[in-house]
Amino acid sequence: MHNVRALYDNAAGRLTEAGIEKREASIEAGLLIEHVFGFDRSFLYAHGDEELSRQAIDKLPYFEELLVKRLSRFPLQQLTHSQSFMGLDFYVDENVLIPRQDTEFLVEEAMIELQDGMSVLDLCTGSGCIIISLMKYKNDIEGVASDISGEALEVCRQNAERHGLSDRLELIKSDLFEGLSENRLFDAVISNPPYIKTSVIKELSPEVRDHDPFLALNGHEDGLYFYRRIIPEAKKHLKLSGLLMLEIGADQGEEVAGLLYEEGYSGIEIKKDYSSNDRVVKARRAVNV
Repeated sequence: MHNVRALYDNAAGRLTEAGIEKREASIEAGLLIEHVFGFDRSFLYAHGDEELSRQAIDKLPYFEELLVKRLSRFPLQQLTHSQSFMGLDFYVDENVLIPRQDTEFLVEEAMIELQDGMSVLDLCTGSGCIIISLMKYKNDIEGVASDISGEALEVCRQNAERHGLSDRLELIKSDLFEGLSENRLFDAVISNPPYIKTSVIKELSPEVRDHDPFLALNGHEDGLYFYRRIIPEAKKHLKLSGLLMLEIGADQGEEVAGLLYEEGYSGIEIKKDYSSNDRVVKARRAVNV
């Protein structure tokens, strides 16, 4: 493999043989090359047949090490420590759930509802992709990010620093609301909590099942454990008519909406994503709740 094109073709072919869909294998081969060598797709097209430099040849063992890991279904994002979300680049590692496109829909819905200057609590923040995106795209959002994992909060801290928000985003190590004072109120509480049934986790792809934090996936027996905790407690930390927005699994809309109804929320809506799956439930704290 004396040039970038040969390196790319070899990597894409091996990824495809490992069971990764051909188009994805092609994309991932390019991303690995860019991560290790700094050669983007335009370089591949323009200079792909040129001989590799000595500096590039010296990096081949590292490239092979990462490729072998990916062939074993280690997540690409944890190899490159990078994931794009809402047009922003986020640092990720084994301590946080890799941000998904599904969650972009939650952020887009939140941006419709939120006004500049509002206070927002992001529960189960993980990488911080939700609250950081909102703070980047809305003006003067007062953001608080909460997570039970100190390691996840460190990732969130790195991302806040990366996006120039380290002096504005407050981080709280907390099991949901426990780390907040009783009189702390927010205009909005937003969360993508763990919602996968414990029994289903073993059926997920190896990248998710074996490498995403179990804590960030496990919604316990029926997947609704965290909704049952968040929904009644959120009322104590929402201003009157404050907004609660929750990402949900595609089959959980009616059940989560029912929990909100039982707790007296108003304006309950189930929002479908671009694949027509239930993805977000939103509601407001009623004035008399």
